[in-house]
Amino acid sequence: QLQLVESGGGLVQAGGSLRLSCAASGGTFRLYNLGWFRQAPGKEREFVAAIRWSGGNPIYADSVKGRFTISRDNVKNTVSLEMNSLKFEDTAVYYCAAHSGAFETMVVLRTSSGYWGQGTQVTVSS
Repeated sequence: QLQLVESGGGLVQAGGSLRLSCAASGGTFRLYNLGWFRQAPGKEREFVAAIRWSGGNPIYADSVKGRFTISRDNVKNTVSLEMNSLKFEDTAVYYCAAHSGAFETMVVLRTSSGYWGQGTQVTVSS
């Protein structure tokens, strides 16, 4: 059973940067595709970024492409999300997730599938 714990959230001004981290334990981390999702108040959870078990070919939501970078460390069992040029609309609770299914399904991963962390709050002030 994989456990995921996010960290690194906080309050930042628009235009600033934050780096989120997600630490995994209790499972074979390197076998999972990993993703970041977010949920803003009053909105549904949405896909942000995902990276393959091998670390190659990450994919991003159009809204964050060019500003966010996902990476993973299969030795430290961590996945990170580097967020630059933050905007007010990036404000949300950010969740990391792990899934062993087809990589393409990460974009539509439901909370009933795979493993999810408890989330970390990111607040961007305008």
